[in-house]
Amino acid sequence: MMGYDPIYMIITAVAMGLSALCGSMLKKRFKEYSQMPMSSGLSGKEVAEKMLYDSGITDVQVISVPGQLTDHYNPQNKTVNLSDWVYGERTVAAAAVSAHECGHAIQHAQSYAWLTMRSRMVPMVGFSSKMSQFVIMAGFVLMAVAGQLGVWVLGVGIVLFAMTTLFSLVTLPVEFDASKRALAWLQTANITSGEEQKQASSALKWAASTYVVAALASLGNLFYFIMIFLNRRD
Repeated sequence: MMGYDPIYMIITAVAMGLSALCGSMLKKRFKEYSQMPMSSGLSGKEVAEKMLYDSGITDVQVISVPGQLTDHYNPQNKTVNLSDWVYGERTVAAAAVSAHECGHAIQHAQSYAWLTMRSRMVPMVGFSSKMSQFVIMAGFVLMAVAGQLGVWVLGVGIVLFAMTTLFSLVTLPVEFDASKRALAWLQTANITSGEEQKQASSALKWAASTYVVAALASLGNLFYFIMIFLNRRD
């Protein structure tokens, strides 16, 4: 069974360790930068509205949503959703998060290829992410009792899992580009000063690192499953 395979356990342990490290650093940086007042005096909501206006986007609404680190852009209803503290706070962290989410809105308005690809993958990935682990587990069980049938069931699970891996990889350029747009605008619009710009960059870097770790972990597990399939299919 894969749960007791030392290679699988090593991949899982490394992924969990890196994820915990990046998550811890992300929370630490955001807590630190959430106490740094903005010299421009703009709240997260005001930063978002100004960035959208400067980018010629008039059909996107900035709204507040409950929770922490729940910020996101919704292309279906064209809303920049900012968590409560980001929406009202006038700090470096709030400005960075707000600008990043507006970066996604700009990507949408400009039909940014990677965002378009990711959006089209969402329905299929939703199904794949729910089913892949069950099918893979069924494949391992069947390999022990039904031989080749289990191998091919595992193959189906690998195809499903590959979709989630591809989605995590496609997410990377989307997130990096949104941060790049955010930082460029914060600087050119004089929203952040020199030190504030460095802090905003640091906050977004650690946020992006969580996506990188998730993608690498998914890729590592995919290769592991593929190697088992190739070794057992004959």
